[in-house]
Amino acid sequence: MASELCKTISVARLEKHKNLFLNYRNLHHFPLELLKDEGLQHLERLYMKRNSLTTLPENLAQKLPNLVELYLHSNNIVVVPEAIGSLVKLQCLDLSDNALEIVCPEIGRLRALRHLRLANNQLQFLPPDLGRSRELQYVYVDNNTHLKGLPSYLYNKVIGCSGCGVTIQVSEVKLLSFSSGQLTVFLPAEVKAIGTENDHVLPLQELAMRSLYHTYHRVPKDLNFLSPISLPRSLLELLHCPLGHCHRCSEPMFTFVYPKLFPLRETTMAGLHQGRTTVGFVAYCCSTQCLQTFDLLG
Repeated sequence: MASELCKTISVARLEKHKNLFLNYRNLHHFPLELLKDEGLQHLERLYMKRNSLTTLPENLAQKLPNLVELYLHSNNIVVVPEAIGSLVKLQCLDLSDNALEIVCPEIGRLRALRHLRLANNQLQFLPPDLGRSRELQYVYVDNNTHLKGLPSYLYNKVIGCSGCGVTIQVSEVKLLSFSSGQLTVFLPAEVKAIGTENDHVLPLQELAMRSLYHTYHRVPKDLNFLSPISLPRSLLELLHCPLGHCHRCSEPMFTFVYPKLFPLRETTMAGLHQGRTTVGFVAYCCSTQCLQTFDLLG
């Protein structure tokens, strides 16, 4: 089996194939042959459905830079590496029927992505920036039973969310939650605190992070001007990749947000999902002003 797999990949490399089918191979690890030397620079579509993969390599984008479609349906993937955000040409990503509990924020920054399938996983929240790109039109998160909050960017996109929103005891989950009426949604793990209309002053750490972020964008090309001594490594890494951007004004946010919840049943999309889901759209805002002025239809 291993020699046959190596031969298949070698032929694809030699003949510069654009499509590679590695479905039903009982693979427990990403094939090293795919990552060897320069990888498969011409490959555009990779099919690896119904294997036993648990993760993806960090250098995936470096070795397969021209991937347009990636099909990983029915594996055991728990973590998707941040490096997937470097697949700048990726238009279709299928991670349905895996064991995902968290989707890294970088997926929300894939500017070419049009189709995203995350159905039948174990997700409790989605990255705040998911759907910010106008290219993303189709998102399927069906049967993530504990998922109750969809980023407001997904409003007016084609979404599948049947089977989401099953009641769970908040005490069972080590995440911040936010409630509106009878609906409670979980917020991303990066969110350390949330604000209300009465909290006009941001925490000092959040103010500092936003200030440093803007300084970085005005002056140098990278964050090397901030030494590890001047800032803890965890915060330095966060500056490279904010939690998300305000859904009202696009201000970057890091550990503090002002959430606003719109239950799906109270929107014009209610008829499309009647009785099949209990979810809401979450607007992540950066200030009380944005919180008060955000309009889901705006």
